[in-house]
Amino acid sequence: MNVLVAGGAGYIGSHTAKRLLESGHTPVIYDNASRGHKIVAGILNVPAVWADLKDRSVLLSALRDYRIDCVMHFAAYTAVGESVEQPLMYYRNNVATTISVLQAMAEAGVRRFVFSSTCATYGDPDQVPITENEKQAPVSPYGRSKLMVEQILKDQAVADPQFKFAALRYFNASGCASDGSLGEDHDPETHLIPVVLQAALGKRAGITVFGTDYPTPDGTNVRDYIHVDDLADAHIAAMGKLDDLGQIFCNLGTGNGFSVKQVIAAAEKVTGKTIPVTYGPRRAGDAITLYADPSRARELLGWQAQHTDPQSIIASAWNWFSRHPDGYARKG
Repeated sequence: MNVLVAGGAGYIGSHTAKRLLESGHTPVIYDNASRGHKIVAGILNVPAVWADLKDRSVLLSALRDYRIDCVMHFAAYTAVGESVEQPLMYYRNNVATTISVLQAMAEAGVRRFVFSSTCATYGDPDQVPITENEKQAPVSPYGRSKLMVEQILKDQAVADPQFKFAALRYFNASGCASDGSLGEDHDPETHLIPVVLQAALGKRAGITVFGTDYPTPDGTNVRDYIHVDDLADAHIAAMGKLDDLGQIFCNLGTGNGFSVKQVIAAAEKVTGKTIPVTYGPRRAGDAITLYADPSRARELLGWQAQHTDPQSIIASAWNWFSRHPDGYARKG
């Protein structure tokens, strides 16, 4: 298929474009480069449109000129703290812009849509592992913006029975392309694994672990870390099932959680370096344990995560970070 990858210059979008290419599809990156990296289009040697999704004429031309069959949408802001500080920015970018995309798709006759959703739509779950039957009660503007889009997709499918979509709710995206070609480069960086590896490289003084008194085996938070290549493969699998299933809602995860201390220990094994750690108090709003029940994705999509331990995930990230200590800006 010809696939427009909205936000394709970002972390998950770029890795998905790569996997699409390797799977025999034709990806087209569409990104305004505000938080993505133009260099990835050159690395992948794929066409790219550098424009805002709200630019209706450019978006329509891209959909038509490249004869797009499906849109994969990764062009969202994703920082929970930032969403609390600037909720209107999040609702405008994550919700209003998505409406613009859906309107352009309808006008261009493109009726397949794969949406990058999030486990944040569940908020603080009653049960772990989290199934798709868990109540959706997000606790941040970020999570609420994603849930709003999910509802919009359901409403659009009622209005246009030919419109088919998948909403994939995933957990902590992590790791880098297995061949070292693509990586994770955010500014500022807040994700645990990159922060730990930056500390190993001496790019930051160390890391702070927030809370060591949680009711977990080692007292630190537990999360589900899923390799970015696995996420990309799930999006491709979902795209392939749209015509048969029509509407897809799936959690994407490994089915296991790893603690902050486990991640740090795995990073020290991979890098051979000691990570300087400072222990601080709990952060308000941090959940104790979050990980997915991915059985529905296995049943519906025929997909399951291939990277299931933190050491292999971190090794793929270290392969990239050790050669790109300053991200895409400069290769070390």
